[in-house]
Amino acid sequence: MSEIKQILASIKFQLKQQGKTYRDVATALDLSEASIKRLLSTDSGANMSIERLAQISHFLGFSLMEITQEANASNTRIHTLTESQEKELVSDTKLLLVAVCAINHWQFAEILQAYQLTEAECLRKLLSLDKLHLISLLPGNRIRLNIARDFEWLQNGPIRAYFHQHGLDDFLSAHFDHKNESMVFIHGMLTDGALTKFHAELRRLKQKFAELHTESLATPLKQRRGTGLLMAMREWEPASFGALRRKN
Repeated sequence: MSEIKQILASIKFQLKQQGKTYRDVATALDLSEASIKRLLSTDSGANMSIERLAQISHFLGFSLMEITQEANASNTRIHTLTESQEKELVSDTKLLLVAVCAINHWQFAEILQAYQLTEAECLRKLLSLDKLHLISLLPGNRIRLNIARDFEWLQNGPIRAYFHQHGLDDFLSAHFDHKNESMVFIHGMLTDGALTKFHAELRRLKQKFAELHTESLATPLKQRRGTGLLMAMREWEPASFGALRRKN
């Protein structure tokens, strides 16, 4: 992807994340909405002046240098942390809390408003996340995520172990009978080919969840709900059934 395409993609992503529209940009720059659409199109964007690009960047709260850095960072986003990085997160509950907030695109002020953290304390946690390369802390305590859209915690890593120990029982203790809650449990006997097909469906469902998460970023935080999705499949029968199996 060319540099200008990366910058345009970064601008569009910031518009979506901040819940701003082409019309908002047009109003701020005293242009028509159609003009903004042309400026931000892949074909026309290459002809955009540096001055106009700087104006759009400032509207989004970035300098021209910062929006360029945002674009360049999109090529180097991380897909996983190391085991030692995950260990550091789970060793400090407040650090893990701030990390989860950052991953969900919370702003500095929103974290302070929701949780019992002082400004200095929250800033220290963000600086720790910066050192772990999970985020980059920008001027004005703005948070830039350094993770790819398909970021995952390590399989059998410290974060997943933490969830098993501290979160799984709590997650499953609900009756799943309230609005926006659901649980489906089924059991069957599948061939290897059928299992392969269903694993593919699970991957698509995971991708859809990620897409809806990104789509929801344009909505104010108060209108978004922290939502957990647990997908699990394994070869299994209840231990009580297994105890009754004939010995070969």
